[in-house]
Amino acid sequence: MESGLVSPTEEGVPQGGPLSPVLSNIYLDKLDRELECRGLGFVRYADDCDIFVRSEKAADRVMTSVSSWLERKLRLKVSASKTKVVRPTKSTFLGFSFWKSMEGWKPRPAKDRKARLCEKVKAVLCRKRAAAMPLGAVFVKLNQILRGWINYFRIGSMKGWLRDDFCPWMRHKVRVVILKQWKKPKTIYRNLMRLNTKMHCNMTHEDIFKAANSRLGPFRRAGRDVVNFLLSPKVLALPNKKENRPGLVDPLAYYLGNT
Repeated sequence: MESGLVSPTEEGVPQGGPLSPVLSNIYLDKLDRELECRGLGFVRYADDCDIFVRSEKAADRVMTSVSSWLERKLRLKVSASKTKVVRPTKSTFLGFSFWKSMEGWKPRPAKDRKARLCEKVKAVLCRKRAAAMPLGAVFVKLNQILRGWINYFRIGSMKGWLRDDFCPWMRHKVRVVILKQWKKPKTIYRNLMRLNTKMHCNMTHEDIFKAANSRLGPFRRAGRDVVNFLLSPKVLALPNKKENRPGLVDPLAYYLGNT
Protein backbone atom coordinates (compact mmCIF):
# COMPACT_ATOMS: atom_id res chain seq x y z
CA MET A 1 0.00 0.00 0.00
CA GLU A 2 1.47 3.32 -1.12
CA SER A 3 -0.16 6.68 -0.37
CA GLY A 4 -3.28 4.87 0.82
CA LEU A 5 -3.69 2.93 -2.44
CA VAL A 6 -3.26 -0.82 -2.85
CA SER A 7 -0.97 -1.84 -5.71
CA PRO A 8 0.32 -5.28 -6.79
CA THR A 9 3.89 -6.27 -5.91
CA GLU A 10 5.72 -7.41 -9.02
CA GLU A 11 9.14 -7.82 -7.44
CA GLY A 12 10.38 -8.70 -3.95
CA VAL A 13 8.45 -9.41 -0.77
CA PRO A 14 6.41 -6.88 1.29
CA GLN A 15 8.39 -5.69 4.31
CA GLY A 16 7.17 -7.38 7.51
CA GLY A 17 5.09 -9.98 5.69
CA PRO A 18 4.82 -13.41 7.39
CA LEU A 19 6.11 -15.10 4.23
CA SER A 20 9.26 -12.97 4.10
CA PRO A 21 11.45 -15.05 6.50
CA VAL A 22 10.50 -18.32 4.79
CA LEU A 23 11.30 -17.03 1.30
CA SER A 24 14.53 -15.48 2.60
CA ASN A 25 15.68 -18.80 4.03
CA ILE A 26 14.93 -20.56 0.74
CA TYR A 27 16.50 -17.96 -1.53
CA LEU A 28 19.58 -17.34 0.63
CA ASP A 29 20.38 -21.04 1.01
CA LYS A 30 22.84 -20.49 -1.86
CA LEU A 31 24.61 -17.86 0.25
CA ASP A 32 25.01 -20.40 3.05
CA ARG A 33 26.59 -22.89 0.66
CA GLU A 34 28.93 -20.22 -0.73
CA LEU A 35 30.10 -19.16 2.74
CA GLU A 36 30.63 -22.81 3.72
CA CYS A 37 32.74 -23.37 0.62
CA ARG A 38 34.88 -20.38 1.57
CA GLY A 39 35.36 -21.77 5.07
CA LEU A 40 33.87 -18.73 6.79
CA GLY A 41 32.17 -18.78 10.17
CA PHE A 42 28.73 -17.20 9.97
CA VAL A 43 25.22 -17.15 11.42
CA ARG A 44 22.09 -16.22 9.47
CA TYR A 45 18.38 -15.83 10.23
CA ALA A 46 16.19 -14.85 7.26
CA ASP A 47 17.98 -11.84 5.71
CA ASP A 48 20.10 -11.01 8.79
CA CYS A 49 23.60 -12.43 8.60
CA ASP A 50 26.83 -12.07 10.59
CA ILE A 51 30.14 -13.29 9.19
CA PHE A 52 33.08 -13.78 11.58
CA VAL A 53 36.73 -13.29 10.61
CA ARG A 54 39.95 -12.75 12.52
CA SER A 55 41.01 -9.24 11.46
CA GLU A 56 39.61 -5.94 10.23
CA LYS A 57 41.50 -6.29 6.96
CA ALA A 58 39.94 -9.70 6.33
CA ALA A 59 36.52 -8.29 7.26
CA ASP A 60 36.80 -5.51 4.65
CA ARG A 61 37.87 -8.01 1.99
CA VAL A 62 35.07 -10.47 2.82
CA MET A 63 32.38 -7.76 2.97
CA THR A 64 33.36 -6.48 -0.48
CA SER A 65 33.51 -9.93 -2.08
CA VAL A 66 30.28 -11.23 -0.49
CA SER A 67 28.36 -8.05 -1.37
CA SER A 68 29.56 -8.34 -4.95
CA TRP A 69 28.58 -12.03 -5.06
CA LEU A 70 25.07 -11.29 -3.79
CA GLU A 71 24.53 -8.62 -6.41
CA ARG A 72 25.96 -10.69 -9.28
CA LYS A 73 24.63 -14.17 -8.47
CA LEU A 74 21.40 -13.53 -6.56
CA ARG A 75 20.63 -10.03 -7.89
CA LEU A 76 20.12 -8.68 -4.37
CA LYS A 77 20.93 -5.13 -3.35
CA VAL A 78 22.97 -5.00 -0.14
CA SER A 79 21.96 -2.25 2.28
CA ALA A 80 24.92 0.08 2.66
CA SER A 81 23.64 1.53 5.95
CA LYS A 82 23.17 -1.86 7.62
CA THR A 83 26.26 -3.61 6.21
CA LYS A 84 29.39 -2.72 8.17
CA VAL A 85 32.55 -4.05 9.79
CA VAL A 86 32.45 -4.01 13.61
CA ARG A 87 33.95 -5.84 16.54
CA PRO A 88 31.70 -8.45 18.21
CA THR A 89 31.18 -6.22 21.27
CA LYS A 90 29.80 -3.45 19.03
CA SER A 91 27.62 -5.65 16.81
CA THR A 92 23.96 -6.61 17.23
CA PHE A 93 22.20 -9.65 15.80
CA LEU A 94 18.48 -10.21 16.37
CA GLY A 95 18.64 -7.94 19.41
CA PHE A 96 21.77 -9.56 20.90
CA SER A 97 25.25 -8.15 21.36
CA PHE A 98 28.29 -10.15 22.49
CA TRP A 99 30.92 -10.12 25.22
CA LYS A 100 33.97 -12.24 25.94
CA SER A 101 34.22 -14.18 29.20
CA MET A 102 36.83 -16.61 30.49
CA GLU A 103 34.85 -19.37 28.74
CA GLY A 104 34.67 -17.58 25.37
CA TRP A 105 32.20 -15.37 23.55
CA LYS A 106 28.65 -15.14 24.93
CA PRO A 107 25.49 -13.26 23.89
CA ARG A 108 23.61 -10.66 25.90
CA PRO A 109 20.70 -8.32 25.18
CA ALA A 110 21.75 -5.23 23.27
CA LYS A 111 21.55 -1.85 24.99
CA ASP A 112 18.78 -0.60 22.73
CA ARG A 113 16.64 -3.67 23.56
CA LYS A 114 17.11 -3.02 27.27
CA ALA A 115 16.08 0.57 26.70
CA ARG A 116 12.97 -0.58 24.80
CA LEU A 117 12.00 -2.84 27.70
CA CYS A 118 12.36 0.04 30.16
CA GLU A 119 10.20 2.24 27.92
CA LYS A 120 7.45 -0.40 27.80
CA VAL A 121 7.53 -0.86 31.57
CA LYS A 122 7.54 2.91 32.07
CA ALA A 123 4.45 3.24 29.86
CA VAL A 124 2.57 0.58 31.86
CA LEU A 125 3.62 2.11 35.20
CA CYS A 126 2.85 5.70 34.22
CA ARG A 127 1.74 7.11 37.55
CA LYS A 128 -1.51 8.74 36.49
CA ARG A 129 -2.63 5.95 34.18
CA ALA A 130 -1.64 3.02 36.42
CA ALA A 131 -3.11 4.57 39.57
CA ALA A 132 -6.50 4.76 37.87
CA MET A 133 -6.45 1.04 36.97
CA PRO A 134 -6.93 -2.00 39.22
CA LEU A 135 -3.57 -3.22 40.45
CA GLY A 136 -4.38 -6.67 39.06
CA ALA A 137 -4.68 -5.30 35.51
CA VAL A 138 -1.35 -3.48 35.90
CA PHE A 139 0.37 -6.66 37.11
CA VAL A 140 -1.13 -8.77 34.30
CA LYS A 141 0.18 -6.38 31.63
CA LEU A 142 3.55 -6.06 33.33
CA ASN A 143 3.94 -9.83 33.70
CA GLN A 144 3.18 -10.34 30.01
CA ILE A 145 5.91 -7.89 29.00
CA LEU A 146 8.49 -9.35 31.41
CA ARG A 147 7.84 -12.99 30.53
CA GLY A 148 7.87 -12.32 26.80
CA TRP A 149 11.10 -10.31 26.90
CA ILE A 150 12.96 -12.76 29.15
CA ASN A 151 11.77 -15.78 27.14
CA TYR A 152 13.26 -14.23 24.01
CA PHE A 153 16.58 -13.15 25.58
CA ARG A 154 16.95 -16.06 28.05
CA ILE A 155 20.04 -17.43 26.26
CA GLY A 156 21.83 -14.14 26.92
CA SER A 157 23.79 -13.05 29.98
CA MET A 158 21.82 -10.48 31.98
CA LYS A 159 21.88 -11.60 35.62
CA GLY A 160 23.87 -8.61 36.85
CA TRP A 161 21.76 -6.09 34.92
CA LEU A 162 18.50 -7.57 36.20
CA ARG A 163 19.70 -7.79 39.80
CA ASP A 164 21.45 -4.43 40.12
CA ASP A 165 19.62 -2.13 37.70
CA PHE A 166 16.33 -3.26 36.24
CA CYS A 167 14.61 -5.07 39.13
CA PRO A 168 15.16 -2.33 41.77
CA TRP A 169 14.09 0.36 39.28
CA MET A 170 10.93 -1.52 38.24
CA ARG A 171 9.86 -2.36 41.80
CA HIS A 172 10.36 1.25 42.87
CA LYS A 173 7.92 2.37 40.16
CA VAL A 174 5.48 -0.35 41.26
CA ARG A 175 5.64 0.90 44.86
CA VAL A 176 4.99 4.45 43.64
CA VAL A 177 1.82 3.24 41.89
CA ILE A 178 0.67 1.35 44.99
CA LEU A 179 1.15 4.37 47.25
CA LYS A 180 -0.63 6.54 44.70
CA GLN A 181 -3.60 4.13 44.74
CA TRP A 182 -3.74 4.10 48.55
CA LYS A 183 -3.79 7.94 48.49
CA LYS A 184 -4.67 8.92 52.08
CA PRO A 185 -2.20 8.57 54.99
CA LYS A 186 -4.79 6.57 56.95
CA THR A 187 -5.08 4.01 54.14
CA ILE A 188 -1.31 3.81 53.73
CA TYR A 189 -0.86 3.31 57.48
CA ARG A 190 -3.58 0.65 57.68
CA ASN A 191 -2.24 -1.34 54.72
CA LEU A 192 1.38 -1.13 55.87
CA MET A 193 0.39 -2.27 59.37
CA ARG A 194 -1.54 -5.18 57.85
CA LEU A 195 1.52 -6.24 55.86
CA ASN A 196 3.72 -5.83 58.93
CA THR A 197 1.50 -8.21 60.92
CA LYS A 198 0.97 -10.71 58.12
CA MET A 199 4.62 -11.00 57.10
CA HIS A 200 5.97 -10.79 60.69
CA CYS A 201 8.28 -7.93 59.78
CA ASN A 202 8.45 -6.53 63.35
CA MET A 203 8.46 -2.90 62.19
CA THR A 204 7.54 -0.44 64.95
CA HIS A 205 4.29 1.51 64.99
CA GLU A 206 6.25 4.76 65.05
CA ASP A 207 8.25 3.93 61.88
CA ILE A 208 5.11 2.95 59.94
CA PHE A 209 3.25 6.02 61.18
CA LYS A 210 6.09 8.30 60.01
CA ALA A 211 6.20 6.62 56.61
CA ALA A 212 2.42 6.92 56.16
CA ASN A 213 2.22 10.57 57.23
CA SER A 214 5.36 11.80 55.53
CA ARG A 215 5.00 14.97 53.46
CA LEU A 216 7.26 13.54 50.78
CA GLY A 217 5.71 12.70 47.43
CA PRO A 218 5.00 9.09 46.37
CA PHE A 219 8.26 8.82 44.40
CA ARG A 220 10.52 9.74 47.32
CA ARG A 221 8.36 7.97 49.88
CA ALA A 222 8.53 4.72 47.87
CA GLY A 223 12.32 4.81 48.22
CA ARG A 224 12.25 4.90 52.03
CA ASP A 225 13.34 1.84 54.01
CA VAL A 226 9.92 1.14 55.58
CA VAL A 227 8.03 1.01 52.28
CA ASN A 228 10.83 -0.96 50.60
CA PHE A 229 10.89 -3.48 53.43
CA LEU A 230 7.13 -4.00 53.73
CA LEU A 231 6.50 -3.97 49.96
CA SER A 232 9.37 -6.36 49.38
CA PRO A 233 9.81 -8.52 46.25
CA LYS A 234 8.35 -11.45 48.21
CA VAL A 235 5.21 -9.44 49.08
CA LEU A 236 4.78 -8.14 45.53
CA ALA A 237 5.08 -11.70 44.18
CA LEU A 238 2.20 -12.97 46.36
CA PRO A 239 -1.14 -13.30 44.48
CA ASN A 240 -4.31 -11.87 46.00
CA LYS A 241 -7.29 -14.14 45.39
CA LYS A 242 -9.82 -11.72 46.91
CA GLU A 243 -8.85 -8.96 44.49
CA ASN A 244 -8.22 -11.45 41.66
CA ARG A 245 -4.69 -10.10 41.37
CA PRO A 246 -1.70 -12.17 40.23
CA GLY A 247 1.68 -11.82 41.86
CA LEU A 248 4.31 -9.68 40.20
CA VAL A 249 6.88 -11.70 38.28
CA ASP A 250 10.39 -11.54 39.72
CA PRO A 251 12.45 -10.98 36.52
CA LEU A 252 15.69 -12.32 38.03
CA ALA A 253 14.08 -15.50 39.43
CA TYR A 254 12.17 -16.06 36.19
CA TYR A 255 15.35 -15.66 34.17
CA LEU A 256 17.39 -18.00 36.38
CA GLY A 257 14.59 -20.56 36.25
CA ASN A 258 14.67 -20.56 32.44
CA THR A 259 18.43 -20.74 31.89
